[in-house]
Amino acid sequence: MQLDTFEVQYSPPYVGWLLAFKHKHMMNNFSQDLLVWYNENKRNLPWRDTQDPYKIWLSEIILQQTRVEQGRAYYEKFLRTFSNVHEMAEATEKEILNLWQGLGYYSRARNLHKASRQVVNDYRGEFPDSFQELKKLKGVGPYTAAAIASFAFGERVPVVDGNVYRFLGRYLELDEPVNTPKAYKLFFEAARELMERVDPAQFNQAVMECGALICKPKNVQCMLCPVQESCGAFNAGRVDQYPVKPVKTKVQNRYLYYFIVEEESSVLLKLRNEKGIWQHLYEFPCIETTKPLSLVGLTDKAIDQDFIQSRKSVLTEIGEERLHKLSHRNLHARFFQVTQAQPDRDSVFVPYDDLKEYPLSRLMDRFIEEEKPHYYAQK
Repeated sequence: MQLDTFEVQYSPPYVGWLLAFKHKHMMNNFSQDLLVWYNENKRNLPWRDTQDPYKIWLSEIILQQTRVEQGRAYYEKFLRTFSNVHEMAEATEKEILNLWQGLGYYSRARNLHKASRQVVNDYRGEFPDSFQELKKLKGVGPYTAAAIASFAFGERVPVVDGNVYRFLGRYLELDEPVNTPKAYKLFFEAARELMERVDPAQFNQAVMECGALICKPKNVQCMLCPVQESCGAFNAGRVDQYPVKPVKTKVQNRYLYYFIVEEESSVLLKLRNEKGIWQHLYEFPCIETTKPLSLVGLTDKAIDQDFIQSRKSVLTEIGEERLHKLSHRNLHARFFQVTQAQPDRDSVFVPYDDLKEYPLSRLMDRFIEEEKPHYYAQK
C-alpha cells in the first residue's frame, strides 16, 4: 500500500503521525538499532535455523496460545513423528490429537491436519510462497501467513501479534484499542514502513523478540531496550498505558458432570462430536449445563437422558470440583463413579492400560493422573 492510499484510509492524527514517523525513524535508525540488539540477544530456537516452510508453519501453529518453553517440546515431538507435510497428511486425526494432547485449543490441531492435506492435495506438496495464498490454508490467519511468507520466502510483509501491538503501541503511543480492524491495519502499515530497508525476516523476528524479552506486559525492561531513547511511552512516563486493551468479553460459567463407568479393567469413554474446543477428543460420558445441579437434579437429568435407568444407580463423587479456566469460559467439572449405566452406541470401553492411545482434554488427563491413587492404579 502506498503512502497516499494510507492517507485516504485514516484521518488525522494518523496521517500527520505517519509522515513524521517516516522521517524521524530514518534519522534515528530504529530498525538498524533493533536488529543489532536482536543479533546479540536472540534466543536459540530450533525453528529460527531453517527456511523450510513446513517447519516454520508447524512452529507457528504450535506457538499460538503456547509458551515457547512448552512449544519447543511439542515442535520436536511432531518433527520426530512427521518429518514432512506428506507424512502428516497421511496420518489420522486421532494420531494428530494424541500428539497435541496437553497443548489445549484443539482446533489448532484439527486445522493443522486439514492444512497439511490442503498442501498435499491442492499445492502438490509445496507450501504456497505468498502471504495472500498462505491465508487460504486452514487455520492460517494473517499473522501466521506473514510469518511463513517472511521467514521462508523473504516476502516484505510484517507480522502483527501481541508482542508487536505492545512494542509498537508503546513506542508510537497508539491509542487505538488493539482488537479493532482499524488497529490491525494501522500497526501493519507502521511495521511495513519500518522494515522498508532491512531484511523482513530479521525485522519480524526482532520486533517479536524485543516484545517478548524486553517490552513485556509486566516487569518491562525499558533500561535494556535498544530504542528506549525515542520511545514515546517511555519518555511520557506512560508505558503501563499501552497497548490500549480491548473491552473484555464476559466470561461464561459452564458446569460439567462426568460419569465414570467401569467394566473389569476398562473405563467407558465417549467421542465428543459436538463442535467446540474439545471436538473429536474422548472423555467420560458427560452432562453439561449452564447452571450448577444438585445431586438429585443431576440424577434426574441422567435418567431423562437414558444414561441411567433409575435412582438405584449410585453416583459417588470422586475428588472435589475442578475449575478449568479458558479465555472465555470457566469450566466447573465434577466426576462421579456410577453403577448400572446404559452406555450409548457412541461410547466404548477402553482398557486402562490403553488410555494413552486416546486423545483426551487436559482436564481429563489431569483428573486421571491425579486421582489414579483412588481408583486408576488399582484396576
